[in-house]
Amino acid sequence: MKSKTRVFGATLGVALMATVAAGPVTAKETITYAYLLDPALEGVLYAIKTGKVTSKTVEIKASALAIPALIQSTPAKRFDVIMNAVMAIPFAKKRGLELVVLSTALRSSKGRLGAGIWVKKSSPYKTLADLKGKTMGNYALRSTGTTWVRIALWKKHGINVSYKNGDFKWVQIQAPALLPALASGRIDAATLIHAQAYKALKSGDYRVLAWTNRDIKELFGIDSVAAVNVTYPEKLAKRPAAFREFNRMLRASVLYAVKNPDEVGKAISAKYKISPDYFKAWMADYSFFPGAVSDEDMKAMEVVWSNAKEMGIIQKVPKAADVVWKDAIRE
Repeated sequence: MKSKTRVFGATLGVALMATVAAGPVTAKETITYAYLLDPALEGVLYAIKTGKVTSKTVEIKASALAIPALIQSTPAKRFDVIMNAVMAIPFAKKRGLELVVLSTALRSSKGRLGAGIWVKKSSPYKTLADLKGKTMGNYALRSTGTTWVRIALWKKHGINVSYKNGDFKWVQIQAPALLPALASGRIDAATLIHAQAYKALKSGDYRVLAWTNRDIKELFGIDSVAAVNVTYPEKLAKRPAAFREFNRMLRASVLYAVKNPDEVGKAISAKYKISPDYFKAWMADYSFFPGAVSDEDMKAMEVVWSNAKEMGIIQKVPKAADVVWKDAIRE
Protein backbone atom coordinates (compact mmCIF):
# COMPACT_ATOMS: atom_id res chain seq x y z
CA MET A 1 0.00 0.00 0.00
CA LYS A 2 1.35 3.43 -1.05
CA SER A 3 2.13 5.89 1.66
CA LYS A 4 0.07 9.03 2.04
CA THR A 5 3.19 11.09 1.30
CA ARG A 6 3.75 9.37 -2.05
CA VAL A 7 0.07 9.79 -3.03
CA PHE A 8 0.14 13.48 -2.10
CA GLY A 9 3.36 14.00 -4.04
CA ALA A 10 1.95 12.35 -7.14
CA THR A 11 -1.23 14.40 -6.93
CA LEU A 12 0.75 17.62 -6.49
CA GLY A 13 2.92 16.73 -9.47
CA VAL A 14 -0.11 16.23 -11.69
CA ALA A 15 -1.53 19.56 -10.55
CA LEU A 16 1.72 21.36 -11.28
CA MET A 17 1.95 19.78 -14.74
CA ALA A 18 -1.62 20.89 -15.48
CA THR A 19 -0.78 24.44 -14.44
CA VAL A 20 2.28 24.50 -16.67
CA ALA A 21 0.27 23.14 -19.59
CA ALA A 22 -2.40 25.77 -19.12
CA GLY A 23 0.18 28.54 -19.10
CA PRO A 24 0.90 31.20 -16.49
CA VAL A 25 -1.97 33.31 -15.15
CA THR A 26 -1.51 36.91 -16.32
CA ALA A 27 -2.57 39.66 -13.96
CA LYS A 28 -4.86 42.32 -15.36
CA GLU A 29 -3.55 45.78 -15.96
CA THR A 30 -5.27 48.54 -14.02
CA ILE A 31 -6.43 51.77 -15.63
CA THR A 32 -7.39 54.43 -13.11
CA TYR A 33 -10.20 56.75 -14.22
CA ALA A 34 -11.46 59.95 -12.58
CA TYR A 35 -14.86 61.22 -13.67
CA LEU A 36 -17.35 63.88 -12.63
CA LEU A 37 -19.28 63.26 -9.43
CA ASP A 38 -22.84 63.10 -10.82
CA PRO A 39 -25.63 60.47 -10.74
CA ALA A 40 -25.86 60.41 -14.54
CA LEU A 41 -22.20 59.41 -14.82
CA GLU A 42 -22.88 56.53 -12.43
CA GLY A 43 -25.44 55.39 -14.97
CA VAL A 44 -22.85 55.53 -17.74
CA LEU A 45 -20.48 53.34 -15.71
CA TYR A 46 -23.19 51.04 -14.35
CA ALA A 47 -22.35 48.09 -16.62
CA ILE A 48 -18.66 48.24 -15.69
CA LYS A 49 -19.31 48.60 -11.97
CA THR A 50 -21.81 45.73 -11.90
CA GLY A 51 -19.65 43.35 -13.93
CA LYS A 52 -21.83 43.33 -17.02
CA VAL A 53 -18.90 44.67 -19.02
CA THR A 54 -15.60 42.96 -18.24
CA SER A 55 -12.17 42.42 -19.76
CA LYS A 56 -9.61 39.63 -19.69
CA THR A 57 -6.75 42.10 -19.69
CA VAL A 58 -7.83 45.36 -18.02
CA GLU A 59 -9.50 46.37 -14.79
CA ILE A 60 -10.91 49.89 -14.50
CA LYS A 61 -10.60 51.56 -11.11
CA ALA A 62 -13.04 54.46 -11.31
CA SER A 63 -13.22 57.41 -8.89
CA ALA A 64 -15.95 60.07 -8.84
CA LEU A 65 -14.59 63.56 -8.11
CA ALA A 66 -16.06 67.04 -7.80
CA ILE A 67 -14.92 69.62 -10.36
CA PRO A 68 -12.22 71.23 -8.13
CA ALA A 69 -10.66 67.82 -7.47
CA LEU A 70 -10.67 66.97 -11.19
CA ILE A 71 -8.90 70.25 -11.91
CA GLN A 72 -6.28 69.65 -9.22
CA SER A 73 -5.69 66.05 -10.32
CA THR A 74 -4.97 66.93 -13.95
CA PRO A 75 -1.48 68.46 -13.63
CA ALA A 76 -0.62 66.01 -10.86
CA LYS A 77 -1.28 63.10 -13.26
CA ARG A 78 -2.85 61.09 -10.45
CA PHE A 79 -5.03 59.12 -12.85
CA ASP A 80 -4.42 57.34 -16.14
CA VAL A 81 -7.60 58.81 -17.63
CA ILE A 82 -9.44 61.86 -16.38
CA MET A 83 -12.69 63.48 -17.47
CA ASN A 84 -11.91 67.09 -18.21
CA ALA A 85 -13.31 70.24 -19.77
CA VAL A 86 -12.67 70.89 -23.45
CA MET A 87 -11.30 74.30 -22.47
CA ALA A 88 -8.75 72.57 -20.24
CA ILE A 89 -6.79 71.45 -23.31
CA PRO A 90 -5.54 74.88 -24.46
CA PHE A 91 -5.14 76.03 -20.85
CA ALA A 92 -2.99 72.98 -20.08
CA LYS A 93 -0.94 73.37 -23.26
CA LYS A 94 -0.12 76.97 -22.34
CA ARG A 95 1.38 75.60 -19.11
CA GLY A 96 3.37 72.93 -20.93
CA LEU A 97 0.99 70.05 -20.14
CA GLU A 98 -0.04 67.93 -23.11
CA LEU A 99 -3.39 66.13 -23.01
CA VAL A 100 -4.63 63.47 -25.44
CA VAL A 101 -8.36 63.03 -26.05
CA LEU A 102 -9.52 59.41 -25.82
CA SER A 103 -13.25 60.07 -26.21
CA THR A 104 -16.04 62.61 -25.88
CA ALA A 105 -17.57 62.63 -22.40
CA LEU A 106 -20.36 65.24 -22.48
CA ARG A 107 -22.16 66.21 -25.67
CA SER A 108 -25.49 68.01 -25.91
CA SER A 109 -28.27 65.46 -26.43
CA LYS A 110 -30.65 65.65 -29.39
CA GLY A 111 -33.40 67.19 -27.26
CA ARG A 112 -31.04 70.09 -26.49
CA LEU A 113 -32.79 71.04 -23.24
CA GLY A 114 -29.55 71.76 -21.46
CA ALA A 115 -27.97 75.19 -21.04
CA GLY A 116 -31.26 77.05 -20.72
CA ILE A 117 -31.64 80.54 -19.25
CA TRP A 118 -34.23 80.06 -16.50
CA VAL A 119 -36.46 82.52 -14.67
CA LYS A 120 -39.38 82.06 -12.30
CA LYS A 121 -42.72 81.58 -14.00
CA SER A 122 -44.09 84.53 -12.05
CA SER A 123 -41.18 86.85 -12.89
CA PRO A 124 -41.76 89.96 -15.06
CA TYR A 125 -38.92 89.00 -17.44
CA LYS A 126 -40.18 87.87 -20.84
CA THR A 127 -37.07 88.24 -22.99
CA LEU A 128 -33.30 88.25 -22.55
CA ALA A 129 -33.36 92.02 -23.07
CA ASP A 130 -35.48 92.30 -19.93
CA LEU A 131 -32.58 90.85 -17.94
CA LYS A 132 -30.19 93.69 -18.74
CA GLY A 133 -28.61 94.81 -15.49
CA LYS A 134 -30.07 91.82 -13.63
CA THR A 135 -28.31 89.04 -11.76
CA MET A 136 -27.48 85.79 -13.59
CA GLY A 137 -26.66 82.83 -11.37
CA ASN A 138 -24.19 80.29 -12.70
CA TYR A 139 -22.57 77.10 -11.36
CA ALA A 140 -19.04 77.64 -12.78
CA LEU A 141 -18.14 80.84 -14.60
CA ARG A 142 -14.96 79.43 -16.17
CA SER A 143 -16.43 76.11 -17.27
CA THR A 144 -16.70 75.02 -20.90
CA GLY A 145 -20.47 74.68 -20.50
CA THR A 146 -20.72 78.31 -19.44
CA THR A 147 -18.45 79.33 -22.31
CA TRP A 148 -20.90 77.70 -24.73
CA VAL A 149 -23.79 79.57 -23.07
CA ARG A 150 -21.96 82.86 -23.44
CA ILE A 151 -21.14 82.17 -27.08
CA ALA A 152 -24.83 81.55 -27.84
CA LEU A 153 -26.00 84.64 -25.95
CA TRP A 154 -23.41 86.73 -27.77
CA LYS A 155 -23.62 85.39 -31.32
CA LYS A 156 -27.37 84.64 -31.46
CA HIS A 157 -28.93 87.19 -29.11
CA GLY A 158 -26.48 90.09 -29.19
CA ILE A 159 -25.85 90.04 -25.44
CA ASN A 160 -22.71 91.61 -24.01
CA VAL A 161 -21.52 88.60 -22.01
CA SER A 162 -18.47 90.20 -20.45
CA TYR A 163 -18.11 89.50 -16.75
CA LYS A 164 -17.07 93.12 -16.30
CA ASN A 165 -19.56 95.80 -17.37
CA GLY A 166 -21.59 93.33 -19.45
CA ASP A 167 -25.38 93.16 -19.79
CA PHE A 168 -25.75 90.72 -16.87
CA LYS A 169 -24.35 90.66 -13.36
CA TRP A 170 -22.90 87.14 -13.29
CA VAL A 171 -22.76 85.42 -9.89
CA GLN A 172 -21.22 81.99 -9.24
CA ILE A 173 -23.25 79.81 -6.88
CA GLN A 174 -22.83 76.12 -6.05
CA ALA A 175 -24.99 74.09 -8.42
CA PRO A 176 -27.42 72.61 -5.85
CA ALA A 177 -28.08 76.11 -4.47
CA LEU A 178 -28.98 77.72 -7.81
CA LEU A 179 -32.62 76.70 -7.97
CA PRO A 180 -33.34 77.71 -4.33
CA ALA A 181 -31.61 81.05 -5.05
CA LEU A 182 -33.84 81.57 -8.08
CA ALA A 183 -36.96 80.54 -6.18
CA SER A 184 -36.21 82.94 -3.33
CA GLY A 185 -35.46 85.89 -5.61
CA ARG A 186 -31.79 86.17 -4.61
CA ILE A 187 -30.99 86.00 -8.32
CA ASP A 188 -33.13 87.02 -11.31
CA ALA A 189 -32.15 84.25 -13.71
CA ALA A 190 -29.94 81.18 -13.79
CA THR A 191 -28.12 78.69 -15.97
CA LEU A 192 -28.94 75.34 -14.36
CA ILE A 193 -27.07 72.05 -14.45
CA HIS A 194 -28.92 69.02 -15.78
CA ALA A 195 -30.43 67.66 -12.56
CA GLN A 196 -31.60 71.12 -11.51
CA ALA A 197 -32.97 71.88 -14.97
CA TYR A 198 -34.88 68.59 -14.96
CA LYS A 199 -36.35 69.45 -11.57
CA ALA A 200 -37.28 72.97 -12.72
CA LEU A 201 -38.96 71.68 -15.86
CA LYS A 202 -40.95 69.06 -13.97
CA SER A 203 -42.13 71.54 -11.34
CA GLY A 204 -43.78 73.91 -13.80
CA ASP A 205 -42.69 76.85 -11.64
CA TYR A 206 -40.07 78.18 -14.04
CA ARG A 207 -39.72 79.40 -17.64
CA VAL A 208 -36.87 79.34 -20.17
CA LEU A 209 -35.99 82.50 -22.07
CA ALA A 210 -33.43 80.79 -24.34
CA TRP A 211 -32.31 77.23 -25.02
CA THR A 212 -28.68 77.99 -25.81
CA ASN A 213 -27.80 74.45 -26.92
CA ARG A 214 -30.43 74.84 -29.65
CA ASP A 215 -28.90 78.20 -30.53
CA ILE A 216 -25.47 76.57 -30.89
CA LYS A 217 -26.88 73.96 -33.26
CA GLU A 218 -28.54 76.69 -35.33
CA LEU A 219 -25.43 78.87 -35.39
CA PHE A 220 -22.74 76.29 -36.08
CA GLY A 221 -24.50 73.08 -37.15
CA ILE A 222 -23.01 71.11 -34.26
CA ASP A 223 -23.99 69.94 -30.79
CA SER A 224 -21.86 71.47 -28.07
CA VAL A 225 -19.17 69.34 -26.43
CA ALA A 226 -18.32 70.33 -22.88
CA ALA A 227 -16.09 67.51 -21.61
CA VAL A 228 -13.72 64.84 -22.90
CA ASN A 229 -11.80 61.92 -21.45
CA VAL A 230 -8.08 62.62 -21.63
CA THR A 231 -4.78 60.98 -20.82
CA TYR A 232 -1.11 61.92 -21.11
CA PRO A 233 1.21 61.11 -24.04
CA GLU A 234 3.79 59.30 -21.89
CA LYS A 235 1.15 57.09 -20.24
CA LEU A 236 -0.37 56.28 -23.62
CA ALA A 237 3.00 55.40 -25.15
CA LYS A 238 3.76 52.87 -22.40
CA ARG A 239 0.47 50.92 -22.57
CA PRO A 240 -1.44 51.60 -25.81
CA ALA A 241 -3.20 48.21 -25.76
CA ALA A 242 -4.51 48.82 -22.24
CA PHE A 243 -5.92 52.20 -23.25
CA ARG A 244 -7.57 50.68 -26.32
CA GLU A 245 -9.21 48.12 -24.04
CA PHE A 246 -10.26 50.88 -21.64
CA ASN A 247 -11.96 52.68 -24.53
CA ARG A 248 -13.71 49.49 -25.60
CA MET A 249 -15.04 48.82 -22.12
CA LEU A 250 -16.23 52.39 -21.63
CA ARG A 251 -18.02 52.38 -24.97
CA ALA A 252 -19.61 49.01 -24.17
CA SER A 253 -20.88 50.38 -20.85
CA VAL A 254 -22.41 53.35 -22.67
CA LEU A 255 -24.15 51.08 -25.17
CA TYR A 256 -25.51 48.93 -22.33
CA ALA A 257 -26.99 52.04 -20.71
CA VAL A 258 -28.55 53.12 -24.01
CA LYS A 259 -30.11 49.69 -24.46
CA ASN A 260 -31.26 49.35 -20.83
CA PRO A 261 -32.12 52.86 -19.58
CA ASP A 262 -34.95 51.70 -17.29
CA GLU A 263 -32.73 49.19 -15.48
CA VAL A 264 -29.92 51.70 -15.12
CA GLY A 265 -32.24 54.54 -14.12
CA LYS A 266 -33.87 52.44 -11.43
CA ALA A 267 -30.48 51.39 -10.03
CA ILE A 268 -29.06 54.90 -9.72
CA SER A 269 -32.35 56.35 -8.45
CA ALA A 270 -32.29 54.02 -5.46
CA LYS A 271 -28.76 55.08 -4.57
CA TYR A 272 -29.00 58.80 -5.26
CA LYS A 273 -32.64 59.46 -4.38
CA ILE A 274 -33.60 60.82 -7.79
CA SER A 275 -36.43 59.99 -10.18
CA PRO A 276 -35.96 56.67 -12.04
CA ASP A 277 -36.88 58.60 -15.21
CA TYR A 278 -34.05 61.09 -14.85
CA PHE A 279 -31.33 58.99 -16.48
CA LYS A 280 -33.39 58.34 -19.60
CA ALA A 281 -34.28 62.05 -19.80
CA TRP A 282 -30.62 63.00 -19.28
CA MET A 283 -29.46 60.90 -22.23
CA ALA A 284 -32.28 62.01 -24.54
CA ASP A 285 -32.66 65.68 -23.70
CA TYR A 286 -29.79 67.11 -21.67
CA SER A 287 -26.43 65.51 -22.23
CA PHE A 288 -24.94 62.33 -23.62
CA PHE A 289 -21.74 60.45 -22.93
CA PRO A 290 -20.62 58.98 -26.28
CA GLY A 291 -17.44 57.22 -25.19
CA ALA A 292 -16.29 57.81 -28.77
CA VAL A 293 -15.36 60.77 -30.99
CA SER A 294 -17.21 62.00 -34.08
CA ASP A 295 -16.13 64.47 -36.76
CA GLU A 296 -18.83 66.81 -35.40
CA ASP A 297 -17.29 66.55 -31.92
CA MET A 298 -13.94 67.62 -33.33
CA LYS A 299 -15.55 70.56 -35.07
CA ALA A 300 -17.30 71.50 -31.82
CA MET A 301 -13.97 71.56 -29.98
CA GLU A 302 -12.53 73.98 -32.52
CA VAL A 303 -15.68 76.13 -32.50
CA VAL A 304 -15.55 76.68 -28.74
CA TRP A 305 -11.80 77.33 -28.84
CA SER A 306 -12.10 79.79 -31.73
CA ASN A 307 -14.88 81.73 -30.06
CA ALA A 308 -13.05 81.64 -26.74
CA LYS A 309 -10.11 83.29 -28.50
CA GLU A 310 -12.44 86.00 -29.83
CA MET A 311 -13.64 86.55 -26.27
CA GLY A 312 -10.07 86.89 -25.03
CA ILE A 313 -10.19 83.73 -22.92
CA ILE A 314 -7.36 81.94 -24.75
CA GLN A 315 -4.64 83.09 -27.15
CA LYS A 316 -4.08 80.05 -29.37
CA VAL A 317 -6.56 77.62 -30.93
CA PRO A 318 -5.42 73.97 -31.09
CA LYS A 319 -6.38 71.68 -33.95
CA ALA A 320 -8.67 68.88 -32.82
CA ALA A 321 -6.85 66.41 -35.06
CA ASP A 322 -3.65 67.10 -33.12
CA VAL A 323 -5.15 66.26 -29.71
CA VAL A 324 -7.51 63.34 -30.48
CA TRP A 325 -5.84 59.92 -30.20
CA LYS A 326 -5.41 58.17 -33.54
CA ASP A 327 -6.89 54.96 -32.06
CA ALA A 328 -9.92 56.62 -30.48
CA ILE A 329 -13.22 54.87 -31.20
CA ARG A 330 -14.92 56.87 -33.95
CA GLU A 331 -18.61 57.40 -34.50
